[in-house]
Amino acid sequence: MISSFTFSISLSFFFFIIRIFNTEAAPTYLYHNCSNTTTNGFANDTAGQNTPDQAYGLFLCRGDLNTATCSDCVATGKQEILQRCPNQRVSVIWYDQCVLRYSDQSIFSVMEREPSPILFSPGNVPDTTQLMDVLLKTMSNIIANASAGGSGKKFAAAEANITSLRKLYALSQCTPDLTEWDCNACLQFASGYLVQGKQGGRVLTPSCNVRYEFYPFYNTSALLVPAPPPRAPVSAPPPPAPVTGPKGKSNKSTVIAIAITVPVGVVMVLLFLTCCLLGGKKMDEVVERNNDANELTTMESLQFDLATIQAATNDFSSENKLGEGGFGEVFQGRLLDGQQIAVKRLSRSSRQGDDEFKNEVLLVAKLQHRNLVRLLRFCLEGDEKLLIYEFVPNKSLDYFLFDPQKSNQLNWSLRYKIVYGIARGMLYLHKDSRLRIIHRDLKCSNILLDNEMNPKISDFGMARIFGVNQTQASTNKIVGTFGYMSLEYAMHGEFSVKSDVYSFGILLIEIICGKKNNFYHHLDGGGYLASYVWNKWRDGTPLKVLDPAIVDSYSRDEVLRCLHIGLLCIQEDPAIRPTMTTVVLMLSSNYFNPPSPQHPAFFIRSRSGRLSIPMKELGSNRSTSRTLPSSTNDMSVTELYPR
Repeated sequence: MISSFTFSISLSFFFFIIRIFNTEAAPTYLYHNCSNTTTNGFANDTAGQNTPDQAYGLFLCRGDLNTATCSDCVATGKQEILQRCPNQRVSVIWYDQCVLRYSDQSIFSVMEREPSPILFSPGNVPDTTQLMDVLLKTMSNIIANASAGGSGKKFAAAEANITSLRKLYALSQCTPDLTEWDCNACLQFASGYLVQGKQGGRVLTPSCNVRYEFYPFYNTSALLVPAPPPRAPVSAPPPPAPVTGPKGKSNKSTVIAIAITVPVGVVMVLLFLTCCLLGGKKMDEVVERNNDANELTTMESLQFDLATIQAATNDFSSENKLGEGGFGEVFQGRLLDGQQIAVKRLSRSSRQGDDEFKNEVLLVAKLQHRNLVRLLRFCLEGDEKLLIYEFVPNKSLDYFLFDPQKSNQLNWSLRYKIVYGIARGMLYLHKDSRLRIIHRDLKCSNILLDNEMNPKISDFGMARIFGVNQTQASTNKIVGTFGYMSLEYAMHGEFSVKSDVYSFGILLIEIICGKKNNFYHHLDGGGYLASYVWNKWRDGTPLKVLDPAIVDSYSRDEVLRCLHIGLLCIQEDPAIRPTMTTVVLMLSSNYFNPPSPQHPAFFIRSRSGRLSIPMKELGSNRSTSRTLPSSTNDMSVTELYPR
């Protein structure tokens, strides 16, 4: 065990390197945390020779500050962190001007997102809708700029006009030792916690921070990039020395050389073009295979061997089984270091093959957001395909929502928090991540809840990546879950971000009603939940659809707003469904006035007990229907071919 005396001595050596910053000015203290959870404004150091004696320290100053101001902050921080966190092995203290931290474990080039205190200014802003739109765009830009770290600081700030009389000022910064990938992930995480609609706000983490205000809180003049110094004129190189040779034969030799070289060159060009035309497709396939191989190669560090997972799950014992989905079983496990994990084990009869498995691995590993489940490792060995996720202790949303006893644990404020978290996660997938992701299977059983009941979107085996300017795609292989599947997707295989919006709308209605979007015989003569909700909305009695578990805790305005949003999301025409950006705006603003929803289109049940989709034929007023096999909401469909 490491003695406190030895660690304290090592720590004092770390602080010795920043004694040069000792001045009298006091920085603005923000927060501190004592738990184990040259300068360009950044430095780190290690004290102690042997691992048990080592202490690691790091400080970071705000990127717009000069050396003197940075010095003041660090000098104060090195004194206060020891006073506020005595005899602690892991501590961090934040000021307006800097952050300083130390640990008995290496913290260099390690991205840390916790603890993450959230601070905001009291008082609301009247123009929340405009603020949200401008804030999202501005944050997205400065996160990208800070991550790239062109100035070497991994710092970016920007101002933007909200109105002609009001400006937004925003800032994002990472410690420069982070990779571009880790910096982006940290900033995306932090921005997801920003309290919106306030007079200002910031989120602090050990590795990064973000902030916005309505006044210039940073030194704008320090951020001006100086023009590069003029280059000295480059003198032209001297002309090459003339080649001398026998005068009589020079012209003749030149003619012969041209006569031989030109035909040979023409033949070589023709051969090259022919090879390109004939082998282009094959070459594309080779390049694609090589790219896939390179992607998996880069993820070798994430791969676990099968023996490790077997030991962690007690060889997939039934006692460790958490549940079972359409693609296999999920087990709880514990690694040798004590970390709890969730292991998704694809069944050998599963329709998710190597392509889907690789898709989920490559996709989820690139996504970092507080409302997305985090992929830790994977295992591909023999017939076993395993995905190792962070352990989320409170199971999935449907475990609580559709259970008459457990649903009482979900009061309205908690449900609203879950709805907003899901919306933020989907907004990240559709717009704010480096990739544009269409989930294609958003449903209650794919929403996991952590120990604070924060929602985390999971199961990306069916997700698709869109190009930056791509708006929709089509497929002959429909995947997803009946009841959550949009009509244009189920009928024609056409999917887009609006397909996910449809699924979100159904999910939102289920959260309000506490029921699955199944066929209910007792609902006004029988019908699906979504059609029942629409009828009550149209009749002016929308509150009759409420889950009895929330009748004593609900906010009338919030419930009506959510029902309104849900019905807008499930409209038949994808073009008039809102985007997830608009959904987040509507959920976070009391001033947003959304349009009235139109009559949605629903799956209906035919006399034979099968599902039909009413569909208008192009160029005709006649209504036709396509019959699909009946399915429960819990089973994902992996092979359904549209006409």
